[in-house]
Amino acid sequence: MIHATAIIHDGACIDASVEIGPYAVIGPNVTIAGGTRIGAHAVIEGWTEIGRDNRIFQFASIGAEPQDLKFKGEESRLRIGDRNTIREFVTMHRGTEDGGGETVIGSDNLFMAYTHVAHDCIIGNRVILANGATLGGHVRVDDWAILGGLSAVHQFTRIGCHAMLSGGSMVTQDIAPYIIAQGDRAKAAGINLVGLKRRGFSEEILRDIKQAYKLMFRSNLRQEEALARITSEISAAPEIQVFVDFIRDSERGVAR
Repeated sequence: MIHATAIIHDGACIDASVEIGPYAVIGPNVTIAGGTRIGAHAVIEGWTEIGRDNRIFQFASIGAEPQDLKFKGEESRLRIGDRNTIREFVTMHRGTEDGGGETVIGSDNLFMAYTHVAHDCIIGNRVILANGATLGGHVRVDDWAILGGLSAVHQFTRIGCHAMLSGGSMVTQDIAPYIIAQGDRAKAAGINLVGLKRRGFSEEILRDIKQAYKLMFRSNLRQEEALARITSEISAAPEIQVFVDFIRDSERGVAR
């Protein structure tokens, strides 16, 4: 299961069922759970914890030091959940002291070739980063979000659940749940209707989301006025509350 040319430090904790390809390098503080497969020439280092049944392709770099000039070599972590697919030349960095000390990746995500997850990011579940998508430090990406190829997300920005970024989008403000955003700088361009239907959202909830979207992004109302009308005129379904809470909690402001 482990190729003879792989270099594995004695301190690494690797389940007996893990497969490791030729010339892969595994550092001393790495933990890898069962069923995970590591491709040729992949490098996994630092205090990195990898869950079950992940697929890490050739030449990926996982758990390297963050690209942060304030980082001074302190212990920090990268935690990766289960059943993620991490393609060729993906880079994922550990956290920093200022960001809580860890980068966190959920489960069932797809990171296509050349994507980058910077220090202190938090990625949910079933997220897709298409080829070349890049996250700055401290970015949060909620469940089911999709980031198009070559999109770039500024530090400390949040991408809401079920949101979709068009290819090449430059994101400097938070992207609300359920919407499609595009452009430089990315703005709301519609509802991710196809994605929401695929995930089983009912017609009633879709209607409410459309109404909330129109009030927030297609009216001349100020943000607080739009939120007030959403809460008074639209059902209090959990999906709508997620939308409202996201906008109210935004620190960078929501892209409109």
